[in-house]
Amino acid sequence: MGVSVLKKDKLGNENTPQDLQGMLPSPPQKRQKVKDFVIVRRPLPPLCRPRLLREAESGVSWDVLPDELLLAIFAYLPLNDLLKVSVICKRWHCLSFDESLWQTLDLTGRNLVPGVIGQLLPAGVTVFRCPRSCIGNPLFKTSIPLRVQHMDLSNCTMSVADLQSILYLCARLQNLSLEGLVLSDDIIKSIAKNTSLRRLNLCGCSGFSAEALELMLRSCSMLEELNLSWCDFTATHVKKAVNHVTSKLTQLNLSGYRQNLQMSDVKTLVERCPLLVHLDLSDSMMLKPECFQYFHKLLFLQHLCLSRCYQISPAALVALGEIPTLKTLQVFGIVTDSSLELLKDTLPVININCSHFTSIARPTIDSRKNNEIWGIKCRLTLRNHSDL
Repeated sequence: MGVSVLKKDKLGNENTPQDLQGMLPSPPQKRQKVKDFVIVRRPLPPLCRPRLLREAESGVSWDVLPDELLLAIFAYLPLNDLLKVSVICKRWHCLSFDESLWQTLDLTGRNLVPGVIGQLLPAGVTVFRCPRSCIGNPLFKTSIPLRVQHMDLSNCTMSVADLQSILYLCARLQNLSLEGLVLSDDIIKSIAKNTSLRRLNLCGCSGFSAEALELMLRSCSMLEELNLSWCDFTATHVKKAVNHVTSKLTQLNLSGYRQNLQMSDVKTLVERCPLLVHLDLSDSMMLKPECFQYFHKLLFLQHLCLSRCYQISPAALVALGEIPTLKTLQVFGIVTDSSLELLKDTLPVININCSHFTSIARPTIDSRKNNEIWGIKCRLTLRNHSDL
């Protein structure tokens, strides 16, 4: 190849480790023309050329580039390629895990083997989107609090202990979604440490006591959006939730408590949360048209959900048209198709049954496939479905 043994020894600090060399294309075989005593050599692909030749051709070596320039280059790499360059050499490994590159991370629907979360989250992640993933033991190697402020772990497959080890290191959360997970009192207490929490989605969660719920609601006094729908709540849980929600709430979902949510609870909610804009009390069997008087006291109410509250008749819904701020009304299961058209004609300024799903405190507000949570786009995301 034109490089002596001595020159090959000088290439020891090449930026390609030995375990990756097998992944590179192998050089073509040499062919010799014996008759004319001529040796024909094909040029090697650029990545396989000796370092000295590469420097001679380009005039610049990767080794002499400053850290700032390499970081600027790495900032354009997708997650797959960023992980690849992290194994090139020690310097690139250090730079590839610089906190400036890992602020937003999306690992939706992945199979995360033990240790992955413990390595990635301490890298400086502030926005972490990971719903519907299978998460192994994080195996954190540090006890330093994480910088995560926005996190979605909805419908993940993970143990209670592993979830606790993640939330134990979180104290800066502003938005959190744990929809569909089994929790514990310790997890609820860890959530309570995040006093700057603005949005919390615990839809369909279970495994924690009413006392832990009260502690969390008292501590998280800055909450603006809260989703406690369809949790494994007793009547005591519902009472604690109603009596301790913060007055700053503008959106609240307490749907799914068929026999446990009483008329008196609605009165308490209105008194404690006068700023409510969006209220969902669907599937509350005990509610009657008499509760409408409380809704009239909500001066900012725009969206009201009373689906499957079967003690409320279609005719009684006409009274809700007297709420001047009301824009949408969801009453699925109460009205038939024919009465729905009549109700729409009677209340022309209100959109009725325009949405089947609630958006309160949820990370995504529609079914579009994107990598955003609460309006924040995640830059780092895997392009294929390989496991980590």
